[in-house]
Amino acid sequence: MRIGVPREPADQPRVAASPQTVERMIRMGYEVLVERGAGTRAQFPDDAYEAAGAQSASGVRIWGCEVVVSASAPTEEHLALMTRGSVLICRLDPARRPELLEALQERSITCMALDVVPRISRAQSLDVLSSQANLAGYRAVIEAASYLGRLFSGQVTAAGKFPPATVYVIGAGVAGLSAIGTAYSLGAQVRGSDVRPEVADQVRSMGAQFVPLPSAQEVSSDGYAKEMSADQASAANALYAQQAAESDVVITTASIPGRRAPVLLDRSAIEAMRPGSVIIDMAAATGGNTELTAPGEVVTTDSGVTIVGHTDLAGMLPAQASQLYGRNIVNLLALLTPTEDGELVVDLDDEVVRAITVTHDNELLWPPPQIQVSAAPAPSHPAQANADDVATQEAACAARALSRSRQWLGLAAVSLVAAALVLVTPSAATSHYIVLMLSVILGFHVISNVTPALHTPLMSVTNAISGIILIGAISQVGHPHPVISAISLAAVVLATINIVGGFAVTHRMLAMFTKD
Repeated sequence: MRIGVPREPADQPRVAASPQTVERMIRMGYEVLVERGAGTRAQFPDDAYEAAGAQSASGVRIWGCEVVVSASAPTEEHLALMTRGSVLICRLDPARRPELLEALQERSITCMALDVVPRISRAQSLDVLSSQANLAGYRAVIEAASYLGRLFSGQVTAAGKFPPATVYVIGAGVAGLSAIGTAYSLGAQVRGSDVRPEVADQVRSMGAQFVPLPSAQEVSSDGYAKEMSADQASAANALYAQQAAESDVVITTASIPGRRAPVLLDRSAIEAMRPGSVIIDMAAATGGNTELTAPGEVVTTDSGVTIVGHTDLAGMLPAQASQLYGRNIVNLLALLTPTEDGELVVDLDDEVVRAITVTHDNELLWPPPQIQVSAAPAPSHPAQANADDVATQEAACAARALSRSRQWLGLAAVSLVAAALVLVTPSAATSHYIVLMLSVILGFHVISNVTPALHTPLMSVTNAISGIILIGAISQVGHPHPVISAISLAAVVLATINIVGGFAVTHRMLAMFTKD
């Protein structure tokens, strides 16, 4: 089968395949056609695609392929060029484009929307929203730094000092966490909030302070955010306004699939912010998280607050955005081509394939059946819970009692063996057992109290001790008594292994601290 990679419209800087992903498609058995100039804005020249094995073709041939991969939704002109029964893989936003779904259905085109991938583990490699949001979060901080007009990190100089910038991120999804990590790496003091209290550890792990909301939202069952109730939204917005007034930069990421973005900061909250503050509204494409957001524009209020409403932050990094987007498509093709013979198989019994397939064989399959992603555990009955706790405690007590019994039996067995050795040993040598026992006790306490920083030199010391054992064992190998000779031979072998292995490990550990 042929895969066509078209040139995107002027407002779309991405391309659906990079030269690297084209090579992977060809290894799957596909024939790849790339429209001339498709990767120019993403810094992928036509020569790079041809070197990867792709063919350059016109737009008519591209849209006539059996499979078309695109970074944006097709136009009416593009649909007219597609053949019946072909497959289209693209970002579609099906919840907002019912008329496009009808056009795809009428033409019997199988369409797979990469922006509705279910939030389950096995589908993470296909999730376009996550891969692009990661870049968007990074770019949001870069845009904030350019509009803020001051350093993010604080400095102390001979001329004076100034504190670091304060950044407040609303939403700790993929984009929010990326923004938090980037702002923290630039030296800012970062705070973050999310409707899901369970992400607090993730926010803290990125170096930010987590600011909890007055009321937490219910756990999502499909992995996507849900709209808050009126009371919850009112309480949350009051917290957002308070934190925004104390921040130099506010980055908002709240978005609801298929719905208008919720308004988190109203006009009064923005006017309460300090002059020179910056708001990066990452939900501008779906209406914006502030009352004053103008999608696609940068607005400065009368009070001096700059509101940046870029609608495609990830697209401002077209090379990386195209690479990640192309990898998402390749991962999907790997799922759809199990035998890697260049034949695409649409298996609607696969929950991931079914979730992203919006039209197939003249059928409309949108919306897909819901996939359960996470669910709160069912509450147990208090009496049953108490009974389970009692049973668990009883089992733990029984296990400890059995362990103590085994320890006493082991100690008794060792004592009997030691007593037998003392009885059969000549009286002149019995004093050596006392020395051995004291050496074991002393050695245990000395070794167990050595700090980890001294483990490497300690290993060298144990190698020296093993060397003494080796020399002593060699001197007794030729003893006339066969038992002593056998024990000496075993001691020679074990001590040699310990010395060789010990020095090898020591050498490798010391090499870790050697600069190239």
